[in-house]
Amino acid sequence: MAGGGELVVSFGEMLVDFVPTVAGVSLAEAPAFLKAPGGAPANVSIAVARLGGEAAFVGKLGDDEFGRMLAAILRDNGVDDGAVVFDAGARTALAFVTLRADGEREFMFYRNPSADMLLTADELNVDVIKRAAVFHYGSISLIAEPCRSAHLRAMEIAKEAGALLSYDPNPREALWSSREEARTKILSIWDQADIVKVSESEVEFLTGIDSVEDDVVMKLWRPTFKLLLVTLGGQGCKYYAGFPWSCPIVQNTTS
Repeated sequence: MAGGGELVVSFGEMLVDFVPTVAGVSLAEAPAFLKAPGGAPANVSIAVARLGGEAAFVGKLGDDEFGRMLAAILRDNGVDDGAVVFDAGARTALAFVTLRADGEREFMFYRNPSADMLLTADELNVDVIKRAAVFHYGSISLIAEPCRSAHLRAMEIAKEAGALLSYDPNPREALWSSREEARTKILSIWDQADIVKVSESEVEFLTGIDSVEDDVVMKLWRPTFKLLLVTLGGQGCKYYAGFPWSCPIVQNTTS
């Protein structure tokens, strides 16, 4: 591990999710909503801390009630929030999300722009990033400047310090101008990762092929990878582990 430590640093968005009080309805049909902390990178930080690991989160929140609430949630769960900065001129991101009766998820985001989009490279807490044994990130922070440049610089700092780079693209198509832009930008940093996690639907999104057979998944494999995971919902996951000769091993696991 980098520097002999075990710190997992997550970079990206943290927001407030609003979910309907009843299941199986559209956002328009929902009678009321409950608020919950969200944002995939922040969720990883909290999960690591709850499992007994050392975790830190790097990102920007609005200097508002929701932003302060989210920072407190990080601290309450044992996550180092020293690399969180606050923006007095932008609000904390909000997302309304529901699982409709047809099984499809529906999202509505409020971020025009939200504070997380405005993080700059100069605001990065370099000391925290350099301490990372694992530096974890998604793709939403690649959508717009200045956060995109901050994301790329943070990856560079972490890599130079010896961290493993962990990438969960977790695309949200509604936030991108087009599927092609999303695919292009998500793949623009693909080769730099050591560990990549994708879902079954993301394999289709990135390859254009509705299959998780090995020959399809191998289109996403890179010789520099140490691990590629494909989650399969209730069927568990498949993982591909690289060796010096870049020969992946395929395993199926069940939950």
